[in-house]
Amino acid sequence: MPLNRRKFLKKSAATGAGVAVASAAGAPAAHAVPTGRPAHQQKQKRYALTVMGTTDLHGHVFNWDYFKNAEYQDTAGNAQGLARISTLVNRVRAEKGRCNTLLLDAGDTIQGTPLTYYYAKVDPITAKGGPVHPMAQAMNAIGYDAVALGNHEFNYGIETLRAFERQCRFPLLGANAVDARTLKPAFPPYFMKSFPVKGAPPVKVAVLGLTNPGIAIWDKAYVQGKLAFPGLEEQAAKWVPKLRSMGADVVVVSAHSGSSGTSSYGDQLPYVENSAALVAQQVPGIDAILVGHAHVEIPELKVTNAKTGKTVVLSEPLAFAERLSVFDIELVFAKGRWSVESVASKVLNSNTVADDKKITKLLSDEHAKVVAYVNQVVGTATATLTTVEARYKDAPIIDLITTVQEDVVRAALAGTSYASLPVISQASPFSRTSEIPAGNVTIRDLSSLYVYDNTLVAKVMTGAQIRAYLEYSAEYFARTAADAVVDVEKLTNAGGRPDYNYDYVSGLSYDIDIAQAPGSRIRNLTFEGVALDDAREFVFAVNNYRANGGGAFPHVASALEVWSESTEIRTRIAEWVTAKGVLDPADFASVDWRLTRDGVPVF
Repeated sequence: MPLNRRKFLKKSAATGAGVAVASAAGAPAAHAVPTGRPAHQQKQKRYALTVMGTTDLHGHVFNWDYFKNAEYQDTAGNAQGLARISTLVNRVRAEKGRCNTLLLDAGDTIQGTPLTYYYAKVDPITAKGGPVHPMAQAMNAIGYDAVALGNHEFNYGIETLRAFERQCRFPLLGANAVDARTLKPAFPPYFMKSFPVKGAPPVKVAVLGLTNPGIAIWDKAYVQGKLAFPGLEEQAAKWVPKLRSMGADVVVVSAHSGSSGTSSYGDQLPYVENSAALVAQQVPGIDAILVGHAHVEIPELKVTNAKTGKTVVLSEPLAFAERLSVFDIELVFAKGRWSVESVASKVLNSNTVADDKKITKLLSDEHAKVVAYVNQVVGTATATLTTVEARYKDAPIIDLITTVQEDVVRAALAGTSYASLPVISQASPFSRTSEIPAGNVTIRDLSSLYVYDNTLVAKVMTGAQIRAYLEYSAEYFARTAADAVVDVEKLTNAGGRPDYNYDYVSGLSYDIDIAQAPGSRIRNLTFEGVALDDAREFVFAVNNYRANGGGAFPHVASALEVWSESTEIRTRIAEWVTAKGVLDPADFASVDWRLTRDGVPVF
């Protein structure tokens, strides 16, 4: 989809990108310093600004688990949903004065629940006369000021994202989301707002939005040749001085990027995935950063800027609307200008409040439609299937995924020059709690098994490349001596690797010897009962995240791609089960791998 620069500039002016916007509320009075301070400080005028922030909402409006068809519950007692966040926001606004607050988000908004899937694919917002996206409705009603783009905003393509953007009464910011041809901003880079102060000049606040460079890998099919995503540090270094030169007294960054300084995609990109702390350290002139993407809770992280020695305060609220970050920024007016005196941050827990009934009422119809949709029965299971042990035992429920993928790819390649190659398949144990119960099988049962909106790709890889792929995957397990006690809670996630970056590979047989060092664990690797031939070619059925380099698995990103599609793997599973009518493990279950120690099975 070509990016129209003229329309962008017109839209930017309308949304406030690059335009100072005065608060519609009355101007608060600047207040004097308490009399306990020295006399010269008592004459200084001061102003208190509160910036609130959410991130990684992933379509959570209600405190509802669509996969379990029940109120959301976890062992920590968390609550989820924008309806809870709305109550917290209202409370802060009542305490601080709405005219003294900003409400931001750091991205990943329109993907993640059946609610968002439904309005992207089943009743899409892109249709003529189509619905307004539930997240746009909720965030408009709550009164968000600006939202940074997350990588998952691109999962349904640019057309869906642009439709969502048109429905929002706030700008979607992305200073480092640029037109691939012109390298000019494809979205508003920043938002500015003026806060009037009685008896003093207004306080000008700039919000710079930054998104994740990994979009170029993860959603390559949608963005390649259309959008580019340079690094956060370099773009912040470009824009922050501009914002200061435009008169910004406060600069807040909303960054869809974690704070760890690490990248899941290795050296495939010259930019850091989780670079929020690096931005704070390297770029002068930033006062606070709302952090996103990493799904971790950071009430307050102080980073010293290497050039100025000043402290930058970072905060990341927990994902799914479980927390609200609150930055309290104190400013002082002296020598003809406002300057930030202090910044402090904290997080508020959404489990401490009730839903805002205004939000739940607003979206009750949409919620009811999605609940009915996910509870449709599509088949019958002869046995209960679960992922409880799937991360360390070959579980039939994961074999269901690989079998469906193999069948889809074989059918797609029939009659082509690749039809004679054997098809193998990968899948990951995304969830530790997914279950398909014996009896009726619903869309929500299958959706809980495959929680991501991944699509299917076919690549050609050699036996040697598959072996390297498996060795890399096996790094997920902690090295465990043959005589050591096996604790399954410590057996996996070595080096912090998440479950979704551990892959089964079907169609082969192999042992993973966890007594061995990483890189030397794959043993007895065979195909059709014979030792794997390193030169033999296979068609590898793989999800688009992995095919584009997600997780930095070797060889797959550069391998020859012979087929791909836009239908979600989750949908293919539902179609497969619907066509079968009966979900019987005998039709798909196989033991392809096992954990061993010095050749002896662990389980």
